[in-house]
Formats: sequence, C-alpha cells, structure tokens
Amino acid sequence: MSELNDRPTANEYVAAEQGFLPSIGDLQAEARKVVNVASVKHRSPFRYPGGKTWFVPLIRKWLTTQAKQVNHLAEPFAGGAIVSLSALFDDLVDGVTLVEKDTNVAAVWQTIVDGEGPELADKIATFNVTEESVRLLFEQSIAPDDLIGRAFVTIVRNRVARGGIMAPGASLMRNGENGRGIKSRWYPETLKNRFLDLHSVHKKIRFHFGDGIKFIRDNSENENTGWFIDPSYTVAGRRLYLHSVLDHETLFEEAAKLKGPFLMTYDNADEIRLLAKKHGFAFTEIPMKNSHHAVMRELLISRDLEWVKT
Repeated sequence: MSELNDRPTANEYVAAEQGFLPSIGDLQAEARKVVNVASVKHRSPFRYPGGKTWFVPLIRKWLTTQAKQVNHLAEPFAGGAIVSLSALFDDLVDGVTLVEKDTNVAAVWQTIVDGEGPELADKIATFNVTEESVRLLFEQSIAPDDLIGRAFVTIVRNRVARGGIMAPGASLMRNGENGRGIKSRWYPETLKNRFLDLHSVHKKIRFHFGDGIKFIRDNSENENTGWFIDPSYTVAGRRLYLHSVLDHETLFEEAAKLKGPFLMTYDNADEIRLLAKKHGFAFTEIPMKNSHHAVMRELLISRDLEWVKT
C-alpha cells in the first residue's frame, strides 16, 4: 500500500488495469487513508475522470454493516459504474440499476444488458490500435441503430484519450506510460475478459437511459433499494463530462425523500457543505488521489456516517 504522498508506480496502475487483487485489509483503516487503486479489482471497462475505484472498500463496508436491508443498488449517475459493479460481483446485492444520460456511455451499458457483451469483446480483441486506425475509426459515421458500433467507438475513445476524457475536444494520448503512447491504456485481452465477466451477470443489471435526478424522484419509495449518488463535480465536471450541468439543490431535495439508504460523494465545496447542512445530512471528508496523483479530499454525505468514523 502506497504511503499518503507517494506517487503510484506504473506497475501499480498496470496491476489495477489487469485486475490484480491483493488483500484489501482492514476496511476501518482503509476509510481513514488513501486507497491504492491497485488494491481493488477493476470491474468497469471504462477509465473515468473522477472514477470511484478508491471508494469500493467503503461501499463494501456500508452494504455489509449499515445497509443490510438493501437487496438492490441504484447508481443514478453511473459513468463507469465501478461501485455498483463491485457490489454486484461481491454478492453484496442481488442486482443493480445503472442510469446514464450520455448517449455514448449509455450504448456500452445497453449493449451489455442486451446480452451483446461477447460480440463487443471480440471487436475489442481484434482491433489494432494505431494513431491512424483510431483516427479512421473516429471519422466513420455510425448508424443510429448500430448500438454495438457506438459502444465500440466509445470504449476506444475512452482508452486512447488523455485521462479517459470523452468530452468534445479531448485530445489523444501522446507519450503515455513507458513510451507506449496511444496504446498506454489499451489492454485488449483484459478488456475482453471484463466484458465477458459482465456478460456472465448481465441479467442482474438493469439500465435506464435518462436523467439521474428524475430517476431518483420516480423511484424513491423502495426501502430495499440502496443508492450510490456520484454526480459530476461542481466545477471540474464542466470540462470532463458531456453532461455536467446539474441542479445540485434539487438533487439534495430528492435525496432527502429516499426511503432507502444512500451514500453521496461530492467535491469538497462550500456550496455542497451548505446544502448538506440545510437538509440535515451528515458529511465527512474522505482522502483520495486525483489523476495527477495529488491527495485531495472529497465529501461523503449520508444520513448517518458514524460507521465511517468508528
């Protein structure tokens, strides 16, 4: 486990990408220090700015100690969905619902839910990544009904763009790690296996294409549904995500109406602290490392967070 201010090594990132899983250790201790992403098995096919791999040990603890009545987990701002997928593969819930409004990201999740993961996995495994092949792929038009084609282009773009950023104007990687350039995050066999793994549980995954806040409002009555709410950042989200404009106050109002338990993560902003106080929510700071390896603190928000502090 890396110390607080150490930069993760290239080997740690490679291990994380390829699914290496050493012992997690004491979850209570994990909640008080930066989680090394190499200690968490990666289930998502995405590289996501603001991804929550570091949060997985906490969601495990929450579901096993504080949300025992939950048999389903909903993620209304799914993105890479690492938290929900980890809970599903760890048998902490019987099923998950992913909600996403980005058309391209949605194509990936819909392809999986439709049972077409193996076909997408084969396209990934046989694609030769070069700058020329990637640019040619991006220049091709995609038919509106070609869901697998859209999903494939989305995964390639996510893997070859700097920082995994898929927003318009995002540039391709140049140098990458160890001089591998555009191939630095392209692990075709690993990605193929992730899609095959997802296919093995695809009947336990529901997908909803649409607005996360509306989904919360329409499904707030179920006491057996737990919620992991991870909206786009209040500031950085504007440059990282295609759909970053969010009514944060309305989101807090709808979260307050949920019958089931919820955990919410947010950037550490005064605006968000005030909203949490206004609605009587508990909040605490959780350390994480950003894409530049600097230690930062995000806010963890819920009705009760004593389980984190003990």
